[in-house]
Amino acid sequence: MTILTTTTMGTGTIITGITPHADTHHGHHHHTHWRELRASLQASGLPEPVKQAAIGIFHELATAEAQVHGKELDAVAFHEVGNWDSIADIVAAATLIVGTGATGWSVGSLPLGRGWIETEHGRLPVPAPATTLLLRGFTFHDDGHPGERITPTGAAILRYLAPAPGIGASPRRLARSGIGFGTRRFQGMSNVLRVLALSDEDGRTEDRVGVIQFEIDDQSGEELAAALDRIRADPAVIDVTQSLAIGKKGRMMAAIQVLTRPEAVARVSALCFRQTTTLGLRSRIEARAILPRRAVTAEGGIRVKLAERPGGTTAKAEIDDAATADSQKQRAELRRAAEAQALQEKVKD
Repeated sequence: MTILTTTTMGTGTIITGITPHADTHHGHHHHTHWRELRASLQASGLPEPVKQAAIGIFHELATAEAQVHGKELDAVAFHEVGNWDSIADIVAAATLIVGTGATGWSVGSLPLGRGWIETEHGRLPVPAPATTLLLRGFTFHDDGHPGERITPTGAAILRYLAPAPGIGASPRRLARSGIGFGTRRFQGMSNVLRVLALSDEDGRTEDRVGVIQFEIDDQSGEELAAALDRIRADPAVIDVTQSLAIGKKGRMMAAIQVLTRPEAVARVSALCFRQTTTLGLRSRIEARAILPRRAVTAEGGIRVKLAERPGGTTAKAEIDDAATADSQKQRAELRRAAEAQALQEKVKD
């Protein structure tokens, strides 16, 4: 499902299990270190996809802050963004991003804003330096309203989503929509975030994906497995696969394929060089078609993935959630029951 959004702003939620370290210096300002916030998110009880999306958004923000301040990434300390409301905004955004099941995003022109803002570092022009770095490549317009129109939090969310401009020329079907209102008031203009969920006529959506490929013939199996786990852990990596191949001199080798977010191909390529023994790799950007899908939880805590196929909805239960059953027969029965329940609940909806 492709998402079209006209602007961005925060939302609120309750977060449990995240305890970032915050230093209170310079009066009421909070300093939250990125390395400690990342560790807290990783150790939290959030669902894994939400956890990775939140870390990915914060990673974009930390990268921009590191460039602004000339620091190493792990030395970055967030100021205003380290406050609990901003952390809640980003985790809430990650929850919604994962919950939509979207496979691509698009965004219209963004409001530039005018004037100055007061920050930890004093008065700065709008947009703030980190926001400016995060929004490189986006299209702007001046709507005549003063003040900060896009916060660093909103900019980081946009950078993480890597939206395309506009919705493209192919026919789209409006599946659902959502509207949120901000608390700030503007003269003669509503402060509204609107999100439209669109899909192709047959339910498929198309987006872009980065593909990185290389071969390994001189790294042990256990060492390569550890290296690929490190690559998979990167928030921008979608999937990592390996298969057996025959190379020069009849050598057995591992053929590796990494799927990643398009804007992260260069960074993930550097990660592949750092984690493996390969001396060269190939990369490209490809189109991919994806069916809308979402995850639900059936009785017994078994997660089920529902996919909207042209011929109807299909359901597949997670094998890990049925792994405690005593036999293959019981596992199969648990999964079938969970899948049937998920499909039945969908019909009721």
